[in-house]
Amino acid sequence: MDENSKENIDYISKINTALEKNETVLIAANCEVSYYGKVESYLPAGDRIILIKSDKTLLIHQPSGVNPINYMKEGTETKIVVENGEIMLKARHLFLKDFLDAKIHRIHFVESHKLEDGGNIEVVGSEKDMSDMIFENPLLIEKGFKPFSREEHNKYGFVDVFGTDKDGKVVIIECKRDNADFKAVQQLHRYIHKICRSKGIKEENIRGIIACPRISSNAKVMLEELGYSFVSVTPPKYLERYDKKQKRLGEY
Repeated sequence: MDENSKENIDYISKINTALEKNETVLIAANCEVSYYGKVESYLPAGDRIILIKSDKTLLIHQPSGVNPINYMKEGTETKIVVENGEIMLKARHLFLKDFLDAKIHRIHFVESHKLEDGGNIEVVGSEKDMSDMIFENPLLIEKGFKPFSREEHNKYGFVDVFGTDKDGKVVIIECKRDNADFKAVQQLHRYIHKICRSKGIKEENIRGIIACPRISSNAKVMLEELGYSFVSVTPPKYLERYDKKQKRLGEY
C-alpha cells in the first residue's frame, strides 16, 4: 500500500467518524459529481470544497463563486466508501428522491468539528426600517407630507406608508431597499387601483411614490406615465461600521 492510499484510508475513517458524531465536516478534494433527482447532472473532475453540516445538509463548492455547484438538503444521509478501489462519497435523501455520488480522485485535506450556534442574525436596512424612518422623518419625502400609518395590511398586501400631502391628497409610498424596477411600479399601481376602488377615492385625489435608492430608467418612464413619482431614499444602516469621514491607509 503506497503512502497516498494510507493517507486516503485515514481520511475516510476520519470523515465517517465525524459523520457518526454529527460533526460539521469540511473536505477539499479532486472529484467528479453525478446527481440524480428531478433532473440529472454531471460535473467533470476538478478541485471542490465539500461541506457537510450537522443538520445533514451537503454543499459542494467550486474554488470560486458564492453559490454551491451541487447541494443536498437537510436530512441527507451521507457516507464515504471504497468501491472497486475508488473512493465514493454517497449522499441519499430518500424522501425527496435525491441522489448524489462524488467519485473522489484525491483528498487534499479533511477538517471536522462539533459546531454550536444559537445566535440569530440581526438585519437592518429592510423595507420596514425604511417605512419607519420615513414615518419619523416625513421631510425625506417632501415638505408638507404627513404620514398617518405604515406597514398597513389589507387584502391586497402591505402598504409601506400612508399619508397626505400639503394639498390634502392621499399619498401611498412603496419602499424598496434597492433598485426599483417594472415590478415595483406595477405593484404600486396595483395597490393604488385597488385602494381607489375599495375606499371610493378618485384617482386624481391619490398620489403614488416609490422611495428607494435608485430606479431603472425604463421603470422611471413607466412610473411618470402613470402619474406617480420617485424619491431617492437610502435605507438606514444602523449597524454600519464604515465612516466615510474615516481616513484611508494612504492618508495617514
